[in-house]
Amino acid sequence: MKLKIGNLLKMFSEDIGIDLGTANTLVVVKNKGIVLNEPSVVAVNLKTKKIVEVGNKAKLMIGKTPDSINAIRPLKNGVIADYEMTEKMLREFYKIVLKRNMLTNPKVVICVPAGVTQVEKRAVVDATKEAGAREAYLIEEPMAAAIGAGLDIFQPEGHMIVDIGGGTTEIAVISLGGIVKTSSLRVAGDKLDEAIVQYIRQKHNLLIGEKTAEEIKKMIATANDESEELTGEVRGRNVLNGLPRNVSIKSTEIKDAITEFIDAIIEEIKITLEKTPPELAADIYQKGIILAGGGALIRDLDTRISKNLQIPVIIAEEPLNCVVRGIELVLKDFDKYKEVIVSQADY
Repeated sequence: MKLKIGNLLKMFSEDIGIDLGTANTLVVVKNKGIVLNEPSVVAVNLKTKKIVEVGNKAKLMIGKTPDSINAIRPLKNGVIADYEMTEKMLREFYKIVLKRNMLTNPKVVICVPAGVTQVEKRAVVDATKEAGAREAYLIEEPMAAAIGAGLDIFQPEGHMIVDIGGGTTEIAVISLGGIVKTSSLRVAGDKLDEAIVQYIRQKHNLLIGEKTAEEIKKMIATANDESEELTGEVRGRNVLNGLPRNVSIKSTEIKDAITEFIDAIIEEIKITLEKTPPELAADIYQKGIILAGGGALIRDLDTRISKNLQIPVIIAEEPLNCVVRGIELVLKDFDKYKEVIVSQADY
């Protein structure tokens, strides 16, 4: 009887994929595309421990909550920092997706950074199943990004993908359907935001939140000295007298704030290339490096990386959605891509 019910549930269920990111969570349903794109933020009532809001509404609460409510990011550096809150966040996102799409107990393919441990992988799988998934499979983030960027990962040739997300920068050399060399650097969008917060405090005696730093980064940040100068207004609190204040910030200032971390990413790409077998390195030097993730949208970052490494750098189409698009392709042809799924023996 239980087996029959299980088979019946599968008939009314569709496979879904999740890009569980430090900054945003994206959900794709097989044959329906992206159905949810929300910040990975949870607002919880500290007295009752109940979820107040998730996603966009919760993000709006960051830095503005009373003592009884806390708006948090349950993922740090691409992995689960707060298991209970991650499970609750996923459960709320599932409710939204399942209600909209009339799904029941879906099979889920979920993305994880390449450098996560067995314990972290198990935490993601357990949280996904606790939230309502029938089955949970893992795929490494750079592999999903490469598939989503349109690379033919099964060919005997080298591809390099650099996926700059919120919590981690994933660098991978891929050939014949596998990752040959990889590095997961915990320097990405969040670190850039923190650097901007610190710079503006030190340079302008202005205290701003990371949300404001993220906005100014998206508006005017640049990675290159030769970029056109842009200016943006930043609102915050004067450190000296505690009063609200506006400051005009130049794009060259933002470049100065983040340059240390951009250099760290470039150095990690260089180290990965040095460890790559020569035949694959030759392919990469010829075809170039593919940039994906939100960090790929930093103005002239591709130019700076290319200038430093003397290699062509190409920004993927829709870099923010590369990972989730890759997961969608895996869902559509699971048999073709099953060898890129992380073996369950690894977690």
